[in-house]
Order: sequence, then C-alpha cells, then structure tokens
Amino acid sequence: MADTISPRPIAVTMGDPAGVGPEVAARAWAARREHRLPVFVAIGDIAAIEAVWNGPVARVRDIDEAARVFDDALPVWHLEDSGPLTPGQPTPAGATCALHALETGIGLTRNQASAALVTGPVSKHALHGIGYTHPGQTEFIAERCGVTATNAVMMLAGPALRVVPLTVHIPLAQVPERLTSELIVAKARIVARGLQRDFGIERPRIGVAGLNPHAGESGQLGDEELRIIAPAVAQLADDGLIVDGPLAADALFAPAIRTQYDALLCAYHDQALAPFKALHFHDGVNLTLGLPIVRTSPDHGTAFNIAGAGKADPGPTIAAVAMAARMAEARERSCAPAK
Repeated sequence: MADTISPRPIAVTMGDPAGVGPEVAARAWAARREHRLPVFVAIGDIAAIEAVWNGPVARVRDIDEAARVFDDALPVWHLEDSGPLTPGQPTPAGATCALHALETGIGLTRNQASAALVTGPVSKHALHGIGYTHPGQTEFIAERCGVTATNAVMMLAGPALRVVPLTVHIPLAQVPERLTSELIVAKARIVARGLQRDFGIERPRIGVAGLNPHAGESGQLGDEELRIIAPAVAQLADDGLIVDGPLAADALFAPAIRTQYDALLCAYHDQALAPFKALHFHDGVNLTLGLPIVRTSPDHGTAFNIAGAGKADPGPTIAAVAMAARMAEARERSCAPAK
C-alpha cells in the first residue's frame, strides 16, 4: 500500500449502479498493489459490484472496518438495494441509490471520517428524473459544503498538465459575454489557493489563454484580450500572483510552454479539455478546488453502452483515488501547525 498518504480511508461513491462505476471501483481495488493505492471504501449497492465482478467483497458497517479488510477484499458500504439491476439500463431506484451514496460520501468526508471523496459517474438524466435539480455533482457537493457554486472551480489534472475552463457547459456563442475580468480574477485566486493547499506549490505559476486566434493579434482578431483578459491579469499581478496572459492558445500546450506553468486557465470548455484529453485520456482526473473537502472524480461518464461488458478502463479511477490521497496529504501538511 502507499506509504505517503493519510491513514484515513478514501470514500469512493459508485455512481449510477447501472453504469461502469461499480466495475471500475472493483478493478481499481484489484490493482491496488500495483499502483500502491490507499485504503478506500466503495459506497452504494453491493449488488451492483457483484453483478459485474466476481472478486472478493466485504460488506462493512463502519468506515474503520475498511482498513482491516482492504488487503483481502474490496470494502463496500452497502446503503440500500436498488432493485432489479441490469448493467447499462438505469432506473429511478438506481439514481436514488447514487444520490444517497453521494450524500453519504460527502458526510463522511466533511466529518473527517474519510480523508477525501472520489465520486463515481452518475446519469444526470436519471437523477433529474427523481427530482434532482443541480446541474451536476459538483454543485450538489458545494451546496452541502456551504460553498456557493461559483466558488467551486473545476480543474482537470494529469501528470503533465492541469487546466481550468473558465466557462464550462455553455454554447460557444455565449462564451464572449460570460467571460469577464471579475470571473477570471475570482477563479484564478481560487486556483492559486488550491495549488498551494492541495498540491503543495508555494508560488504557483498560472497561464491564462486568450479567447481569439493569436490572442487577438493586438485587437485585430478580437478585442476580448485587451478589454477583459489583460486587465484581469494585471489585477492578479497586483495581488502578488504569478500570472501570464493573454497567451496564444495555439502554442500554449506545446511542452516547452505548458511546462512553465502549474495550471492553465482556458476561456472555454474545449479549449481546455481537447488538449487535456489528448494527453491524459486514460489518467486524467476531474477535481474541485475551493471546497472544504478534497474531491476528485474519474474524467469519464457512466458509459452505459459498455457497462457489464468487462471493457471499462479503471485507469481514471485509479488516478482519481491516488490523486485524492496526495491532495489530502498536502492539505493536512498545509494545515499542520508550524513547529
């Protein structure tokens, strides 16, 4: 097992029981020694794992039991039976179980019974069918943690790149009107604090991508860089942060340039995620900065089309568990009183 992580277990929610979440959680446990994973407990319906995996499973009633059984079996905190289960076919009962698992994982982590929270993939459509009104899991977690959704910042992180989309799931045509200096300043501050607290980077270096080709060519290809991005970068520099921008996005992700920065802030979803997934499709982690707890997630969805087929890649879940442990350790160090 890993020897550099908090002794408290990681809480791993299975997500929708009809998706690939149960399978990748089980296969991550099977690869625990190879990847030196910390102790973790899967939360949800134990039948969802037994339907797709024939490895050893131990039902636990207390998170402290997880450490005692982890070497020999996957610890599962069974919350409820979600009814007849067919991989790939979501149900209202399954969505309810996924929501209850998320609530349980948040509670365990907020109460410090678990070191961090790793959330499995859920079906937003299925959740909305049972009355869930949040856009995703991040907003729900933020609310339960007493944090406004705008102060919870999504970061995609891998071994070679960390990116933050400043605007996320909106049409591309709406990006120019949503991108403001205030938004950039607020998110950059949260990112800088997160890099310090959760990654142990004392003086983080942040790059801010331009919106237009060639970062606007001094206003010839668009003026958002001059009107919005440059003033935000100047404000952040006045705050004492190390921030460069606006930077031309067409060259920003080249190794010689991206390695100058600890995180890159991008104007819109695909500007951040296209290069990120090209580099880290199998080991990319979705994490949330600005929360009082450590939260990570594998960077993929429920994949109902391959659920139960034994094809799901556990790599992103393995990466999410490992990164959650490292972040929890870094946060504990940053909060420890100076000697």
